[in-house]
Amino acid sequence: MTRTRFPIEELLPAIAQSLQTHPRLVLEAPPGAGKTTQVPLALLAQPWRGDGRIIVLEPRRVAARAAAGFMAAQLGEAPGDTVGYRIRFESRVSARTRIEVVTEGILNRMIQDDPMLEGVAAIVFDEFHERHLSADLGLALALDVQAQLREDLRIVVMSATLEGDPLARWLQAPRLSSEGRSHPVQISHFPARRDESLEVQTRRAIEHALQQHAGDLLVFLPGQREIQRMQSLLATLPGCDGIVLPLHGELPVEQQSAALQEDPQGRRRIVLATNVAESSVTLPGVRVVIDSGLAREPRLDPNSGFSRLEVVAISPSSADQRAGRAGRVAEGWAYRLWPQSQRLEPQRRAEITQVELASLALELAAWGSDDLRFVDTPPAGALSSARDLLRRLGALDTGNSITTLGKRMLALGTHPRLAAMLLRAGGDEDRALACDLAALIEARDPLRGAGDALAARWRALAALREGRAPADANRSGLAAIDTSARQWRRRLRLDAPAPAQVEAHRLGDLLSHGFPDRIGFRHPADPLRYQLANGRMARLFADSALIGEPWIAISELRYEAKDAGVQRAAPVDERFLRSEFADSFVTEDVVRWDPARLALSAQRETRFAQIVLESRPAGRVDPAQAASALVAAVADLGLASLPWSESLQQWCERVRCLREWMPELALPDLSDEALLATLDHWLMPALQGKTRLDALQGEELSNALKSVLDWSQRQQIDSLAPTRISVPSGMERRIEYRHGQAPVLAVKLQELFGLADTPRVADGRVALTLHLLSPGGKPLQITQDLRGFWDRTYPDVKKEMKGRYPKHPWPDDPWSATATHRAKPRGT
Repeated sequence: MTRTRFPIEELLPAIAQSLQTHPRLVLEAPPGAGKTTQVPLALLAQPWRGDGRIIVLEPRRVAARAAAGFMAAQLGEAPGDTVGYRIRFESRVSARTRIEVVTEGILNRMIQDDPMLEGVAAIVFDEFHERHLSADLGLALALDVQAQLREDLRIVVMSATLEGDPLARWLQAPRLSSEGRSHPVQISHFPARRDESLEVQTRRAIEHALQQHAGDLLVFLPGQREIQRMQSLLATLPGCDGIVLPLHGELPVEQQSAALQEDPQGRRRIVLATNVAESSVTLPGVRVVIDSGLAREPRLDPNSGFSRLEVVAISPSSADQRAGRAGRVAEGWAYRLWPQSQRLEPQRRAEITQVELASLALELAAWGSDDLRFVDTPPAGALSSARDLLRRLGALDTGNSITTLGKRMLALGTHPRLAAMLLRAGGDEDRALACDLAALIEARDPLRGAGDALAARWRALAALREGRAPADANRSGLAAIDTSARQWRRRLRLDAPAPAQVEAHRLGDLLSHGFPDRIGFRHPADPLRYQLANGRMARLFADSALIGEPWIAISELRYEAKDAGVQRAAPVDERFLRSEFADSFVTEDVVRWDPARLALSAQRETRFAQIVLESRPAGRVDPAQAASALVAAVADLGLASLPWSESLQQWCERVRCLREWMPELALPDLSDEALLATLDHWLMPALQGKTRLDALQGEELSNALKSVLDWSQRQQIDSLAPTRISVPSGMERRIEYRHGQAPVLAVKLQELFGLADTPRVADGRVALTLHLLSPGGKPLQITQDLRGFWDRTYPDVKKEMKGRYPKHPWPDDPWSATATHRAKPRGT
């Protein structure tokens, strides 16, 4: 092929030199610089490589194939020789391969299967700015291998838009930057008309660009659904002599290749792409970019615990990257379909902070350690929820160690839910059916708008295999699902075909193995509502095909204001549940808080997981269960439901203040959050034998709370944060404490005559805030500088107050006056 020169080539000697002396490197290079293909080829000749392979991580299958193909062509070879690639269900490598381009899940499997990474000299993380969860995990694993086992392993992190300096500091690595290659791009905002949809605005922009400019068009849209709608709209575009090509990750290889090369007949191309075209792949001939400013990315809903794809605004760096695609070969034009005044997302957020983390939790369990260096720490709540799910699936034991089933699930390289479903299916026909379900769940909906029944999707797939797919089905989508199902059967070494016809509950039975927390039982009072095994509620749509089913298993939920909305589900046979989930069916006496009676009630309940199937009174409350139920009630009602005295509240405030002022005392955390989190420890003993909350006395609460401190700590609190202080008048006055504020001493001014310095607590570290009161108890001055008050402010106060309170002393010299809490003696 014709030799192409890239801007990155000027930097290759510096890259080689850096990796010769340091095992890590951060490389910044804009799109078009050539980093994806030229850096790995340059590393082939480095002496530290020996005969080791260079692993190049690409976030997308399209980019992995394209990068490997381009590098192989530069060497005059085909993929699979010196340069190869491995992606899901597809591999082009051989014993001769020395550069291996892989997608994210493949890299993590390689490291988990061989922590020594035998035969691997370097790992190159391309497009790290996209911050995919798998890339973050892959880097964390690679760093652990480098630190513990392989000091000679080279790690290169490459990015087009990520700010490299913070990452380089975090990695303790050198940082190099390359110039890109780009011609000027004229950027303008193409305004929408009143009440105009995005599709119509995009069509107008395409029509305008075709008339005004030469070259191919690249149109960025959020996802496959929008691409399909735009293809339909462009079919009727007048005067369009070009060809319309989609580009997204779900396309067959042949269609992806067509979008990545110029048209053989020289026709203009309109490429409709997702953000897969932002980086890594090169689209020749593009002179115009039309950018919706949107992308479909995974987001975790913290209320429901489910991840789903949402259409979100892109970041400014992504917008610049998209526009730059128009200037690769010559001067270009970029039309942005949002107002210039609209603010974009400040920056791309890491997936690890916003998606469901079951796959990550399983990887960490397999690795045997959570002590990995992540660029962004996984959120503790999401990780805890993920481990709860994995225990339900049987992938983790009660100690969060990976089980034998968990290891088999991890080896399948898919979401743990689908892995559990595939591995737990019994019999060849059920296993083949599970492969169909896995393919259907992973893919986009081939029957959009056809309700919530998963069975309808499977039947459309079965009909396609017999040559009679429904008219409203996406045939290409169904064909891709059929291909994926065959790949899953090969992966499981299964020769049996999927059945041509099954009862709908067979699908739900299989689904329940992967979604045990989303098994639902119909609410007795509302046929549209279902109680879920995880304790939540879900609702069917009014036209659902599942209405009337007593049990369902849900593969897809969408959070709504009240209940989660059932998007895809299938009925489940109760006999199957009683056979496969026998341990989840229990009958036992439970004690719960009755908010109407403000007391405990005992019920005999029959449950499936957290679904109550039957409940009837059980009579007397069991004392052994009562304390635990009362603690649960306090956790729900809050600490205010307990009999707090003012003195006990002040005691807590004193502990909180001293914990802040004198951390060396190592006092326990008595914040409301900490107390609620530790109710079992400090409150449970005080509630033993009680069946009502109001049976707890204030003194019992005080003793329970103070039990968290030992005797010496209690003595320190009384000494360092006293409740009262003696003032010059001879009286003791109360000190009021509030965490986060200086303690307050409210005292009549006359009681402090002769006192020069502000009293202090906490071994002299904290000055009291003095509320100096009039003889009538009204504040005259608030100060922490008593000496300054006597010198500067007192003369004015005396002048104003002497006439108002003539029976009280107002000496000219407060320093030498006798402090008193009384009025002047009669006759003076």
